[in-house]
Amino acid sequence: MTAPHPSAAAAATEAPRTDVEFVAPMHGLSPYTTFRLEQIEGADGLYALRATDADVRLFLLDAHSGDVGYAPVFSDDVRAEIGAADASDLLVFVVANPSDEGVFLNLRAPIIVHAQTGLAAQVILDDQSYPIRARLGG
Repeated sequence: MTAPHPSAAAAATEAPRTDVEFVAPMHGLSPYTTFRLEQIEGADGLYALRATDADVRLFLLDAHSGDVGYAPVFSDDVRAEIGAADASDLLVFVVANPSDEGVFLNLRAPIIVHAQTGLAAQVILDDQSYPIRARLGG
């Protein structure tokens, strides 16, 4: 595995492409692979990921925004799936699930997006220290 590139945070702060194409459907969202990424106005780092051909929407949080303290390492093979030469090419997001108890993040299955092409993949991490349901700010 390769350590994150120091400029990965800089890439994540750039405005991501609007159109996102997953190389394989996300778990539970088959057959949808084409989405539009829309920043939520007034909420830094928060995005809506909407399927272009269905009424499907997820909320994503830019993993480099705020004080999430999230730094998974992605292997060369994982980055190659979306054509990313190194970590500086990646935008990293986590799914944010709002509930009555707060907002929970899925840190075990981040979404990586190639910053230039919009190709994306959901990665299931082997690292058990990243929970599936982590409370934001908790």
